[in-house]
Amino acid sequence: MMGQEHVVALHNIDLDIPRGEVCCIFGTSGSGKSTLLNQLAGLEKPTRGVVRIGGVPISQLNENQLAAFRQKHIGFVFQSYNLLPELTAAENVAMPLMFKGIDPDVRLLEAKKMLCRVGLKDRMDHFPNQMSGGQQQRVGIARAFVTHPEVVFADEPTGNLDTRTTKEVMHMIRGFAKRFHQTIVLVSHDPEMTEYADRIVTLIDGRIVSNVENQVKAEIDAAPYIE
Repeated sequence: MMGQEHVVALHNIDLDIPRGEVCCIFGTSGSGKSTLLNQLAGLEKPTRGVVRIGGVPISQLNENQLAAFRQKHIGFVFQSYNLLPELTAAENVAMPLMFKGIDPDVRLLEAKKMLCRVGLKDRMDHFPNQMSGGQQQRVGIARAFVTHPEVVFADEPTGNLDTRTTKEVMHMIRGFAKRFHQTIVLVSHDPEMTEYADRIVTLIDGRIVSNVENQVKAEIDAAPYIE
């Protein structure tokens, strides 16, 4: 009878991300970056240690407490967009506001404001299958930021996009973060993504091998914010 193999995905992680910082967790496939992101966001619990957001030990919360905390404080941007196909762009963006108990008319108005900010004024009533990948990801960004969360986690947010659209999306994410003083934690295997970060954390085999401030982000800070 074969025993189960014990796999350690992360080793001795010690990481502090200040509020308002854009942090890129960089590494190749299998480096542990997605596991780290999941633990930072409370989607997985560490076997040892504590994860805190704003002083709250989220790794010690139960599932109901975690769900409530995420609704109030956290936003997500996904590589695969994760839009509901039966809802319009505006309805998709309004979803997080529904969970906060906001009046339907108010949440739809807020969703439309966010879609204007990401340049989708003419796509509010379109369904996901009527939009390009870049447009769908803009909807995803609007949805992530509509509740004005303290932290936004982005898992390979440009993995399905071409080079031009990637730049547009990353300028947009960074623009929101700097305008509203929000923390962004993004995961990527693409070295170009590090250009958009204030801090670059590199993982190899589940270990942080470097944690440095980005010295080449001046042009990115000049990125326009779409009203």
